Amino acid sequence: MSPDITRVAIIQARPVYCDLPATIDKALSLIAQAARSGAQLAVLGETFFSGYPAWLDCALDYARWGHAPTKQLYARLVSNSLAIDSAAMRQLRDSAKTHGIALVFGMNERVTRGRGNRSLYNSLVMIDGDGALRNHHRKLRPTYTEQLVWAQGDGAGLRAANTTAGRVGGLICWEHWMPHARQALHLSGEDIHIALWPTVKPMHQIASRHYAFEGRCFVLAAGNIMTAADFPPELQLSPEQSGAADAFLLNGGSAIIAPDGEYLVEPVFDEETIITADLDLGMIAQEQMYLDVTGHYARDDIFDFAVNRRRLDP
Repeated sequence: MSPDITRVAIIQARPVYCDLPATIDKALSLIAQAARSGAQLAVLGETFFSGYPAWLDCALDYARWGHAPTKQLYARLVSNSLAIDSAAMRQLRDSAKTHGIALVFGMNERVTRGRGNRSLYNSLVMIDGDGALRNHHRKLRPTYTEQLVWAQGDGAGLRAANTTAGRVGGLICWEHWMPHARQALHLSGEDIHIALWPTVKPMHQIASRHYAFEGRCFVLAAGNIMTAADFPPELQLSPEQSGAADAFLLNGGSAIIAPDGEYLVEPVFDEETIITADLDLGMIAQEQMYLDVTGHYARDDIFDFAVNRRRLDP
């Protein structure tokens, strides 16, 4: 394979909801499968470990003060969330090293440092093909009802990093509508951008394609699969979501997009699968001839830009 060609894979799958050990086992098997396909980079969707809290959109009743089922579910989510310094994270890093594959994935992050902190973060983690942790980003602003589950993140991870697959950065969900967050990533020089979503809805497709066109980079838009059978037993599905156990609550939509905003792989819905593509990184310079928002299409003499990159640990 040409040195300018990078093979990538999006693992579109169902986590084992609120079961971290089982989700780790499933992920390790899928990572090995992606590596056997020749992928140098594999991606899993937003909070794959251990499941997006889709009950924020689908539950009949959960947002009342003192609602015991919601509190019980939150506690279960905390206990099945992934910590940066945990043995479970070491398993993922060892897998990346064993297979020589870079990994980017979303996770519910629990913090083990500090005095009894039980806050969760919606986080993106990047592991290189040698098992090294290259980046750790916490979603800046949980969206709408997500604020019931996750704390606010910080700017420490608003950057791209060099990996064996190229220079890779990423944002989470509605951060793709935060112009300053996008510009911070553009300035860090991405070859490949990871756009994590719970499911890649039509507007999310637009945001992902816009990001590729604006940033002149490849975009891997990664979504998850979740069915009604995965819905937590503590809560009740809303009437419009109730139905067959195999009805989709999150239906994927993962896609791979070129630096001109066109699809290399069209969105794939309603199935667990591994999506692969070969990216010609030489295409980036070709597209920058028209638009380079960090170069000839920037006006640093007019605009000032700064990012607070301190890690704001509690």
